[in-house]
Amino acid sequence: MATKGVTGEKNRKALAKVSGNVRIAAIQMASGPSISSNLAEAERLVEMAAKQGAKLVALPEYFAIMGMKDTDKIDVREEEGKGPIQRFLAKTAKKHKIWLIAGSVPLVAEEPGRVKNSCLVYDDRGKLVARYDKIHLFGFNMGTEQYQESATISPGDKIVVVETPFGRVGLSICYDLRFPELYRAMQPIDIIVVPAAFTATTGKAHWETLLRARAIENLAYVLAPNQGGYHLNGRETHGDSMVIDPWGVVLDRLERGSGVVIASINPEYQARLRKSLPALDHRVLPQPAAI
Repeated sequence: MATKGVTGEKNRKALAKVSGNVRIAAIQMASGPSISSNLAEAERLVEMAAKQGAKLVALPEYFAIMGMKDTDKIDVREEEGKGPIQRFLAKTAKKHKIWLIAGSVPLVAEEPGRVKNSCLVYDDRGKLVARYDKIHLFGFNMGTEQYQESATISPGDKIVVVETPFGRVGLSICYDLRFPELYRAMQPIDIIVVPAAFTATTGKAHWETLLRARAIENLAYVLAPNQGGYHLNGRETHGDSMVIDPWGVVLDRLERGSGVVIASINPEYQARLRKSLPALDHRVLPQPAAI
């Protein structure tokens, strides 16, 4: 289901096959502990995006559940291909004839007290075509604000790039954004997807800067659906979901609350930028000097 990067020449040929502008959308939510309520909100927002012409729609991290406790997601974890969250995703993608990226779903891990935080991709027929398990697990300790994802999440170890009608899409989740080498290893990619639940503290300081940097250095579109608002568990997430073009220009954004961020991607424009500034082809990794 997943592929890794090949040559820049292959990427240019793949881009040439994608004709015309395509609408892509990021869904922003402020999810709570009720899965049924979260799925109803997700359905409303996905339908809104589809009615605006979106063909690729991405939901944020933890869209289906932001529990009162970190362990709540363990209680509702699903096996791949089974469970109400995944049935909802397949049905929704098929209903609206869209490619749907589910920011993250808690899936069964080898360890009984942990889950895989998994980004799932469904095609327009509702078929699961890719799965990415979050590699980098968030750890933060600043005053009274503390997070330790490794306590409840088992990390993934595979880079995932998906071949779609819109180009090659690289999958990542939230904290992965801080590790540019992950995206370099995905090359070639046309769209980077970063579903997130960035905290208000770290988001205010770094969210936009990191997203625009990933777009610029990879000459790729970035689709970044974030959680945005106050949650019943007392957590505050940053929001500011956005779509960014390969030159680092923010095409659309939503600062707070539930809603849809939508913009058109233009493969011909992207190809021209890469031809004008072939930084991906110029990249060199010098060997460290002997001491």
